[in-house]
Amino acid sequence: MAIHNELGRWGESIAAEYLERKGYAIVERDWHSGHRDIDIIARDGMETVFVEVKTRRNDNFIEPEMAVDWKKQQSLRLSINHYVKWNRVVRFRLDVITVTGTPEQGAPLINHIQDFQLAMR
Repeated sequence: MAIHNELGRWGESIAAEYLERKGYAIVERDWHSGHRDIDIIARDGMETVFVEVKTRRNDNFIEPEMAVDWKKQQSLRLSINHYVKWNRVVRFRLDVITVTGTPEQGAPLINHIQDFQLAMR
């Protein structure tokens, strides 16, 4: 497995653990709709939360949440739409969790952006 894939899986695990500590119930991890995916699907009370996780070694070049660009947002929009229709979800939101660091560096920096607003074009 490529090193960046390993870092991404580590970041997703960190994000899932973080959400569980906050009282969220993890419903799915790495859910696929064709070639698109949603990193984490969780429940926060009565609300379904779709979570995009961005993991970076550092934030020297770009803030991790900036990687949720228009193309990624389109992919998320389509994936979420599929899941919502298939599972008859009524209340939902998109969160972005950024994880900055590596397993070797110790505790990573976690930033949880609730109700991330997708750009409209």
